[in-house]
Formats: sequence, C-alpha cells, structure tokens
Amino acid sequence: MILPIGRYTLNIINQKTGWIEVICGSMFSGKTEELIRRIRRAEYARQKVIVFKPVMDDRYDENNIVSHSNMQAPSVPINEVSEIYTHIQEDTQIIAIDEAQFFDESIVGICNDLADQGYRVIVAGLDQDYKGTPFGSIPQLLAIAEYVTKNLAICMKCGNPANRTQRTVHQNGQILVGSTEAYEARCRNCHEVMD
Repeated sequence: MILPIGRYTLNIINQKTGWIEVICGSMFSGKTEELIRRIRRAEYARQKVIVFKPVMDDRYDENNIVSHSNMQAPSVPINEVSEIYTHIQEDTQIIAIDEAQFFDESIVGICNDLADQGYRVIVAGLDQDYKGTPFGSIPQLLAIAEYVTKNLAICMKCGNPANRTQRTVHQNGQILVGSTEAYEARCRNCHEVMD
C-alpha cells in the first residue's frame, strides 16, 4: 500500500512491522512513568500489551512495575529474558520491559528478534551506573532502537538537569537495587564517583 504524505509517499509493506523503543536516563527521571504512560495509551487503543520486569526488582511490589511516584502496571517477573517467549500470547502486540539494565546481554538479540517478528518492543532502563559508566546492555539497545527517549531528572544538590545517578551508601558492586535510601539524581557537576 502506498500513502501520499505531502509531496512524499510512505510505503507500508505490511501491518506487522515491529520496532524497538528505549526509554533511558538516571534514577528519578521518570523512565517507568513514561513506560506506564505508553502502556496505558496502547491499552486505550485496545492493543494487547504484556509487561516484564526482573525478579530482583521487588522494591515496591513483587508483581507490578511501580514508579517512584507510585504509578503501577501489572507485570510478569522473570529471571531470564528468554522467558518472555513463554508468555507471549497469540494476540500480543506490544512487549514492554522495565529495568532492562538488570538483564544479561541476551536482551539485545531477543529484543531484535521480537521486533523482527512484528512486535512493538518498549524497553526502559538506566543508561549509566552509579559511576557514570554505561550500564549493562542499554548502550547496545540504544544503538539498534528505532526510537530513543532520554529522560533527565533534577539534581538533588543544585537543581540543574540531572543525567547521573549518585549512590549515597557505601557498597561495592555495580548492582544495588534501591530507591531514595541509596540513590540521588545528580548533574554532571555534582556527581561524585564513590569507590
């Protein structure tokens, strides 16, 4: 089907075109809120959405994804990204994944495969860890995504736009699941790397 758009034309090959959307940013930047907003819009349009999150993220709820402002959406907690395939139903159109930085590198290939199969894949996650370095497979997902949204928080020290996550407790290791008791949003100037 060819649709005229102004002086250009848009070729629509089929209705089963998939793609990947990535929502990234620091903690407290509204990534999960944005993911839930997109899920709700799809549900209003009567599209079948299935949401996944890592089992390890049980900060607010074991079964729902929950934003820091307490917005919620039902989800399926999984240990491995490959478990997604066992939960897809015949009428599933959209696959959403929260806290994607906690999954291993197989998430990249699986998201690509799902998009190739015609699913809209929406992924949310931290793009940097508490040291300000790229986190998990998010950089690879950003590279293959059709749509990227980078959210900024507000620096909890000076009020400027914040793109970093400051760990406020001393604990080694890249992964420490937590919220306001362990992290703050910080700008580039106020961020301090803790060892």
